[in-house]
Amino acid sequence: MSDLARYGADLQPGERSPGPYAAGGVPSRGRRHPQPDCPTRSPFQRDRDRILHASAFRRLTHKTQVFLHHEGDHYRTRLTHSLEVAQIARTIARQLRLDEDLAEALALAHDLGHPPFGHAGERALDGSMAEHGGFDHNAQSLRLVMALERKYRGFDGLNLTWETLEGLAKHNGPVFAGAVEKVAAPLATWCSLELASWASAEAQVAALSDDIAYLTHDVDDGLRAGLLSLEDLQDMPFAGPFAAAVLADGQAGDKGRAVFEVTRRMITALIHDVVVESRMKLAEIAPATPDDIRGAGRAVIGFSAQSSEGLSALRAVLFDRVYRHPRVLRVMTAAEGIVRELFACYADPNHRTALPEPWQAISEHLPRRQRARLAADYMAGQTDRYAIAEHRRLFAETPELR
Repeated sequence: MSDLARYGADLQPGERSPGPYAAGGVPSRGRRHPQPDCPTRSPFQRDRDRILHASAFRRLTHKTQVFLHHEGDHYRTRLTHSLEVAQIARTIARQLRLDEDLAEALALAHDLGHPPFGHAGERALDGSMAEHGGFDHNAQSLRLVMALERKYRGFDGLNLTWETLEGLAKHNGPVFAGAVEKVAAPLATWCSLELASWASAEAQVAALSDDIAYLTHDVDDGLRAGLLSLEDLQDMPFAGPFAAAVLADGQAGDKGRAVFEVTRRMITALIHDVVVESRMKLAEIAPATPDDIRGAGRAVIGFSAQSSEGLSALRAVLFDRVYRHPRVLRVMTAAEGIVRELFACYADPNHRTALPEPWQAISEHLPRRQRARLAADYMAGQTDRYAIAEHRRLFAETPELR
């Protein structure tokens, strides 16, 4: 067997053959609260299902990706984005002989902690929490699965495996300081997440799948919103050759099909790029166990240098043409104001009835910093439409987000 074949180069389409370096190749390090194994599912399948059934996951249906829900039925939400990430992650994980179920669980959970109104809501909440430790959606995802979801007897949170918690904490790389480190600290009495090392290959796959999903579907949504055109796309980094090929094929007459064709080809090319590049990286370190990947000292899942450069340039163009488009900025600036005003009201001990029961009872005697964190927890769980309804309940005037 060739070096590359060991890492999936000989797999046929649809074939599954996890390698010994996959997270599922060794027994899980377990759960904080011991539970009997499930007779029908692996530990990571069980984690995935707990995430799917979480209230926080359902709320992603009405949380903004780029465009608010009332702007159109076909724009992505946090939920559809997470599903797209999961599909891409499973594909890459299978091709690299990794544990597909862990990669899928991490993809589905990675945005659970996002507040309403996308990154605009996160900026506003982080600013409001500046004196109290700040706000980070990755750390909030950990808080949700460790404590804030309350549906099981005997423990708070979802009681996920160590591997899933590790992946949520470190999917973007080692953690040396910040909100994620503080949230994960209580786990040290059970089993440290080893924050200074890299995460499993499955977690790295989930992170790259997130990049692929949001860059391609933001191009798609930008085209559908009229902020970009296929002709514009021809001159844009990375996406240009795909748009030019579709236009040359004479497919531009049917805009819907043409848009889908461009993004479909981009996703296929990026998945292939990650798989080819990552097989070479895996062959270089020749991991025999999942811990060999954690101890490699560098990422083993990644884009080629050429694709990475092209995607960075594409991201910069999207910031200029889509994320910072006056139409988007106008809506998001108003949304930030809603988040700031709601947080200030919830965190103010003089507005005791602003929070609903049982949140009022919990907040009654909390010191200022802890009350602020409670307000942030409540705000982060809100959907876009719930935040708007709350603002209308508590304030005389609420901006129209259009």
